[in-house]
Amino acid sequence: MKKRLQFLLTPFLVLIVQLALAQNPDKTITGTVTDQEGLPLPGVNVIVEGTQRGTQTDFDGNYSIVANSSDMLVFSYLGFETASRRVGDAMRIDATLSPDAAELEEVVVMGYVSKRRDDMTGSAVSVGSESIEQVPVASVDQALQGKVAGLNITAASGTPGAVQDIRIRGRSSITAGNDPLYVIDGVPISGGNQAAATSGSSLNPLASLNNNDIESITVLKDASATAAYGARGANGVIVITTKKGKSGRTSINFSSSYGFTNPAIDGPTVLTGAQREELYYEAYQWQEFGELGLTTAEAREYEGSSEETQTSQGAAYRRWNAEGRPEANWGDAVRNYDAPIQEYNISANGGNEQYNFYASLGYFAQEAVTIGSEFERISGSVNFSHQLGENFRFQTSNTASHTYQDGILEGSAYFSSPQAAKFFQSPLEQPYNEDGSFNLNTSLPNPFWIAQEDIDDQRLTRIISNNSLTWSTPIPNLDFTTRASIDYRIYNYKRYRNPVSGDGDATAGYGYQAHRNTANYVFQNSLNYFLQSNDHRLDFTVLQEYQENRNYFLEAEAENFVTTGLTNLASAGTPTLASSEFTDWAVASYLGTASYSFNNIYVLNGTYRREGNSRFSPENRWGNFWSAGAALNFHRMGFLEGNNNVNMLKLRGSYGVTGNASIDLNAYQVLYSYDADYGGTGAAYPSTFGNENLTWETSDQYDLGIDFAFLENRINGTMSYYFRESKDLLLEVPLSRTTGFANQEQNVGTMTNQGFEAELEWNIVRSDDFNLTIGGNFATNENEVTSMPQNAAGNDITITEQRQRVEAGHPAYGWYLPTWAGVDPDTGFDTWYTDGVGSEITTSFGESNRVFQGGSALPTVNVGLNFHVDFKGFFVDANAFYQGGHKVYESWHLYTSGANLYPVGVYQGIDRLMTRWQQPGDVTRIERMQHGYEPWEYSSKYLFDGDFARLRNVTVGYNLNSSIAEAAGITSGRIFVRGTNLGTWVKDDNLIWDPEVNASGSTDMFTPATRSIIFGINVNL
Repeated sequence: MKKRLQFLLTPFLVLIVQLALAQNPDKTITGTVTDQEGLPLPGVNVIVEGTQRGTQTDFDGNYSIVANSSDMLVFSYLGFETASRRVGDAMRIDATLSPDAAELEEVVVMGYVSKRRDDMTGSAVSVGSESIEQVPVASVDQALQGKVAGLNITAASGTPGAVQDIRIRGRSSITAGNDPLYVIDGVPISGGNQAAATSGSSLNPLASLNNNDIESITVLKDASATAAYGARGANGVIVITTKKGKSGRTSINFSSSYGFTNPAIDGPTVLTGAQREELYYEAYQWQEFGELGLTTAEAREYEGSSEETQTSQGAAYRRWNAEGRPEANWGDAVRNYDAPIQEYNISANGGNEQYNFYASLGYFAQEAVTIGSEFERISGSVNFSHQLGENFRFQTSNTASHTYQDGILEGSAYFSSPQAAKFFQSPLEQPYNEDGSFNLNTSLPNPFWIAQEDIDDQRLTRIISNNSLTWSTPIPNLDFTTRASIDYRIYNYKRYRNPVSGDGDATAGYGYQAHRNTANYVFQNSLNYFLQSNDHRLDFTVLQEYQENRNYFLEAEAENFVTTGLTNLASAGTPTLASSEFTDWAVASYLGTASYSFNNIYVLNGTYRREGNSRFSPENRWGNFWSAGAALNFHRMGFLEGNNNVNMLKLRGSYGVTGNASIDLNAYQVLYSYDADYGGTGAAYPSTFGNENLTWETSDQYDLGIDFAFLENRINGTMSYYFRESKDLLLEVPLSRTTGFANQEQNVGTMTNQGFEAELEWNIVRSDDFNLTIGGNFATNENEVTSMPQNAAGNDITITEQRQRVEAGHPAYGWYLPTWAGVDPDTGFDTWYTDGVGSEITTSFGESNRVFQGGSALPTVNVGLNFHVDFKGFFVDANAFYQGGHKVYESWHLYTSGANLYPVGVYQGIDRLMTRWQQPGDVTRIERMQHGYEPWEYSSKYLFDGDFARLRNVTVGYNLNSSIAEAAGITSGRIFVRGTNLGTWVKDDNLIWDPEVNASGSTDMFTPATRSIIFGINVNL
């Protein structure tokens, strides 16, 4: 009876449902479309099959469409396979599109906007997470070295957490900033060295980021790509996109690595005690006898035979011999052999139709290769996205980290620096006394005592919170997003110098502390619109942005500490400094950017930004920056479309104007400073000359390129030519001393950069079990100062420094030195050309004029090489890079390589001195030993070709196959061993220092780059 009743009622129920649907047939369906990596896909076509109803996803991949339960939604996007979903009872339908193997289309995240590779007219290179995560470096920028054409990264110091020197397509300014702009998840952030003291290790703010939390990094190079960032785009832009949650079951990832580091190169070998003594007495013989004629023992005996002939250095050698000639190897002693480096990360992500999340926790620690220094970071992130009803979506990305760096004195001749001990400490003096205590009677401070007692601690706590709310307006495909972001940093620096021995003994101890609070606020409001009509595609973004940076700084110092072990300023008897300051700056901007595509063949892009900066006067505060670009996709034309042999062939070009405002605050104002002391009373003095007419430095940029992919994307790459002219340079122009000021900031001078870039990847073998890929990049850069301001006499002004010069017709900061003509084989003395090679030769250094030596400190050629091979889960990845066309200057040659008493009587020379001139006919670079202290003589003798190459990374590993992973109870896993900086080649045999130097081009007393061996594991649950 019951079954019969159901049978009779079923037709009536169906009829009732149909009548209900007839009364209300449609409903609003919302959802998000992403790729397989969980990244949103903007501009995806969402169509109700068999009808004219359709829409497109917004910037964040969201859509809203009206449909009924029986409808089928079709999701289509160029370069991806089409997907279909039946509506049924669902109110929300998310879709994940898979790349079309035959027509892969990359989406490039450019910060404010994302573009399909086909729609790009500018030069941008993306590096994915697989090339970033698990790379054993303290800061993420180091992971980019050698991977992007035109991106020059130099590890100025091997101290963990130190700042890297980064240049994109050369130097855009002379005295204003040259660092690129960093953008995290669409929000510009502030970079630069965080360290309060210039004499210690630098602290890189990017070291606060965890590599494993980063999804991709995009390097924007030309005006079409960077004009959206206005006055901060002239030096290029580095866009960092963090990982987001992915819909589906929650997955957990754990990774761990542990390894050891040592210097990448051994560097110069110092003299032994016996060699040092031999050279000292050789110099003594030349002074006493005018020629060599005695053995070292005979000269020592003669020197000590009477009070008239004795010297203080000779006394040290006599004591050393009497003690049995104990040999101290300070360079070996201060080395931290096999310094450990370790990292641990755990993350989780997941979600459903309403929300998704990503959360992580990481720990990184690294000891330096020199005693007394280490770096530590603990970081965490929480990224969350939630659909609020049908029309609103909330997203938040939050990162917090705490970094600690135990730094050292480096970068100059700091005699307390353990890094410099190898070249400054005499081998005649021992680090320890016979009872095992520290020897505090050394001529220079004992670095072991300094490492134990002195303090150079830097701590940085950083919180980045980026929050947005997107409204899908009633107008189809038009979204409004409001965003608020804060980058908050708390920095503390503590320096202490003990009162017993070292830099604090003259003042009974010295202490200094600095505290800085920095808050960087960014507020954005934007409208994003997509329109697809037949063959026409249009998308545009209108954005309003306000950024403000507020910086509070407090510092104090004191002397005369009560006793050792008490290191806080409260224990000091004599305060010597108490100072505080507040600075702020603001940038307001209005942006419009649009892209038009016809039939996916013809592409036009345009960007306009009007920007105001508080660094300039109200009359000159606003500037206009723009770009225009065009592209022609030949592979979308009828005669090539569908041809698997030509997957991409695009010609693109762009022109635009960007700017630079990286100068000191308030430089336009005539300022008085009030930090002077006059007889115990506060006093004011003129401190800034000012210039009310000061305004933006601008850069006109041209870029022409070809992008290609052939043979089913087995061969792909790009080639570009660029030209950039920087105008109205923000230049510190030297002033007459009669003004009372050294210089004034002015808008004068022009400079150009031009070059060629190429990137190529060749998938030689591509199969399920075996793959082989090689690739690389190549970039050139030619820099020239084309005009400089003139003085009252009508002559060009030049900027001349100790070893470099800025002058029209030459590269910025070209090497400008007297030209060394070699050691005279008859006399053994250095000679110089009076006016460069080919001119008269003189033995008097003062008669040699300075001339340009060709080139500058920045490389003119950069090359990167990549290699990958895998077979049945086993894989090898390797990459190397080369820099060349520049010159490097050996900074401390007087103390380490000079043929005088500095390296053999006071400091510690290197073994190249053993090749010195000894008798007529000797051909050598080192002149004969002299018994005296020579003045500094900077010349081309110690200017070397800087060309070098490094095997940057080699990774050997195994990806667990599915059966092993399943047996282990995991989804997937990887084990690997990675080597970093395993080999270094240097072109010039005379360059015996680490060739990877900072942007100044000098081999300073920095911690060298490191070589590491890392063992790691990665597991997905």
